Amino acid sequence: MRVDKYLWCIRYFKTRSIATKACKDGKVKVNGDSIKPSRDVYPNDKITVRKNQITYELQVLDTPKSRLGAKLVDMYRKDITPAETLQKMDLLKYTKDYYRKKGSGRPTKKDRRDIDDWFEEPDKDIDANKEEE
Repeated sequence: MRVDKYLWCIRYFKTRSIATKACKDGKVKVNGDSIKPSRDVYPNDKITVRKNQITYELQVLDTPKSRLGAKLVDMYRKDITPAETLQKMDLLKYTKDYYRKKGSGRPTKKDRRDIDDWFEEPDKDIDANKEEE
């Protein structure tokens, strides 16, 4: 089975064309060698995939006939990604939260109205005081 089709079948990529592009860009290696998308994979091959700033490592156990359900993926591959790499994923999540907290950013329509009301209130009070004098 082709390596791009294999990665699509075991759900590492959403579409086969994305898997093909990753192979062409050098983000997929088989047994340490950069490969073309048409390279065949066999049982006991070691595949390294660079995706979302994380390098996943997996071992081919068998080749499926077609795309699999998420529960059946472990029958065809063994995830041998080091624990340190998976900890990087957690750190990336924390850094994203640090730069922008949930709910921050552009103000909503309600927020803008509250801001406008806050700025308009002192002006009305000043105008009312001038009329009284």
